[in-house]
Amino acid sequence: MRRIIFLFVSVTLAIVSFAQKDLSLEQAVLGQWSEFRPKSLTAFSWRPNSTEYTYLRNDTLLGVDAKSNSVRKICSLDEVNGLLETLGAKRIRRFYPLWVDNKTIRIRNSSSFVFIDVENKNLVAQFQIPEGSENHEFSSDLRWMSYTVGQNLFLVDAKGNQIAVTNDSIDGLVNGQSVHRNEFGITKGTFWSPSGRYLAYYHMDESMVTRYPLVDITKRVAEVDYIRYPMAGMKSHEVTLRVYDTQSGKTVELKTGEPKEQYLTNVDWSPDETSIYIAVLNRGQNHMKFNRYNAHSGNLEQTLFEEKSDKYVEPLNPPLFIDNNTFLWQSRRDGWNHIYIYKTDGSLVKQLTKGEWEVISINGVDKKNKVVYITATKQSPIEKQVYGVRIKNGSIKQLTFDSGTHRGYFSSDYKYFIDFYSSITVPNRVTLFNTRGKSLKLLLDASNPYEGYNVPLPKLVTLKSDDGVTFYGRIIKPTNFDSTKKYPVVVYVYGGPHSQLVTNSWMGGSRLWESYLANKGYILFTLDNRGTINRGAEFEQVIHRQLGVQELKDQLVGVKYLKSLPYVDSTRIGVHGWSFGGFMTITMMLKASDVFKVGVAGGPVTDWKFYEVMYGERYMDTPQENPEGYKNADLKNYVSNLKGKLLIIHDDMDNTVVPQHSLTLLHSFVKAGVQVDFFMYPQHQHNVRGKDRVHLIDKVIRYFEDYL
Repeated sequence: MRRIIFLFVSVTLAIVSFAQKDLSLEQAVLGQWSEFRPKSLTAFSWRPNSTEYTYLRNDTLLGVDAKSNSVRKICSLDEVNGLLETLGAKRIRRFYPLWVDNKTIRIRNSSSFVFIDVENKNLVAQFQIPEGSENHEFSSDLRWMSYTVGQNLFLVDAKGNQIAVTNDSIDGLVNGQSVHRNEFGITKGTFWSPSGRYLAYYHMDESMVTRYPLVDITKRVAEVDYIRYPMAGMKSHEVTLRVYDTQSGKTVELKTGEPKEQYLTNVDWSPDETSIYIAVLNRGQNHMKFNRYNAHSGNLEQTLFEEKSDKYVEPLNPPLFIDNNTFLWQSRRDGWNHIYIYKTDGSLVKQLTKGEWEVISINGVDKKNKVVYITATKQSPIEKQVYGVRIKNGSIKQLTFDSGTHRGYFSSDYKYFIDFYSSITVPNRVTLFNTRGKSLKLLLDASNPYEGYNVPLPKLVTLKSDDGVTFYGRIIKPTNFDSTKKYPVVVYVYGGPHSQLVTNSWMGGSRLWESYLANKGYILFTLDNRGTINRGAEFEQVIHRQLGVQELKDQLVGVKYLKSLPYVDSTRIGVHGWSFGGFMTITMMLKASDVFKVGVAGGPVTDWKFYEVMYGERYMDTPQENPEGYKNADLKNYVSNLKGKLLIIHDDMDNTVVPQHSLTLLHSFVKAGVQVDFFMYPQHQHNVRGKDRVHLIDKVIRYFEDYL
């Protein structure tokens, strides 16, 4: 009888195993955030000035009252399209509403932005999208839409009346766009005042910056496409901030002073619209002044405070006003990102949060009860939990507890929040909480989206270096893993500032193609070395002036761990990464050539003097100031060390890591008589996206299949 049961179980397991499907390469590359995206509340949002939260289900926008749990239909895609048809506007296929106020949502079709009163089912405003326009932003009163065309900034009202805020025709002058190559937390170039009367905008003069040639091959005879690219140690662009008055039509430029090569970031209006606050950072990025300017005269009113460092200062967040005279400021001045409370006269009220952990974000401020809600790494560097911090005494209360990654979204009255939670074992769990931390209702508990497929999931590992530093890694094994066999390993690396590849979240931060590659008989491994984020300034800034040195030492801690595993073939370890990860890949292949057999480096920085001013000089200073550091990080100096197989991939239109990096390195390989492989992706910038990405990942995998 026991034999029959054993056979039955064996056959059943075999059938179940056989029923599991393998991913196609296309699914592995393109499906992670589409076909295999964990179920969630689509287009979730809290309705302004309400305890109602909304989301889409079957093309219908539903509203749920957090207090009573009553559900109601707000509007549907068909109703929206019916209204669009009455306007003569184009229908939409997908419905992603954005709340503007308590009654109004904004949607976009192919030709316009439309504002709809969902209670009365009527049109509030419609703004046609001018041809070739970008950077659209709306005033709070919905009177104006600002946008850019080319290098100039414009306004248009709902009737189509247009105003040219700028009219620059000189090549190299740019208005209303993101500046400083999107460093320092900069994501846009226009800043509407609270009432919508004034528009502050960046004016950038990059006419003095070297024009870098990229080649456009789409023309009958290829043409040069010049970009302004300021390389480390060379002339950089000059930025000012201007204020346009929509009533008078006048423009004022803020007097941000000399030297002109400085960084203006963290821009914000005062609540009463009389002043504009700017973090002014010197080009050396080691001295920041937080200044207040008169929005109407442009004069400097006061330097509220300064921050200095022997390495670098990196302001990333604008002030957050909690009343007309008080604001919150985020800073790493004590070695960890924390919140400080300031008065507008520059006096420090207090440091609100403290400890060897990082504030990741401020989720909101309950001004009535004087509580600041934050997301932080207080429990672990690879976790994100939600907390409430009392302004009066800094006491902190944890509101989420499950180990993993939480994102909290708060109602306008701060009585409730919705928690989107995932972990290494939980795809997505959405729960309604009150702000006392009590779970009120489970709204969604997503199942494993890979059910029915052979998809190995990652596991987290914790390692320690010889000098006592803790590192976090993840490891992916094949679904048919056999501990008695020996497996080759592919190390996936980034390793640079502002990155964290390993987190206690669904998939552990890994990409689905890594699981696909694992199933081809590999172990995939990733470790976050010193230099990456969410571990404090000391952990990150140890790389200052010596990129690639400490990072390599830390990656070898991971290799030491891998070699300790009985199922790892230590003679077959490969490495792959892109951008800074490409730099690390080649560094590992050339400086630890006895360890790594195969490498695939994408878009690699190979010589930091070819990289751009803002990022490059923050971590390396200038080539003139740090010649030894630049020499040690110049990969051309190590080409003769290569022992394994190396494939370098670059995009021909890469405007972030320009192709000169790979081409000069290839030249050095040729001169040294060292063979190396190279592939260029035409008509792509920094990385390969869209359907062509399938080709890229296929190439990466084939290279490991051929040589590892």
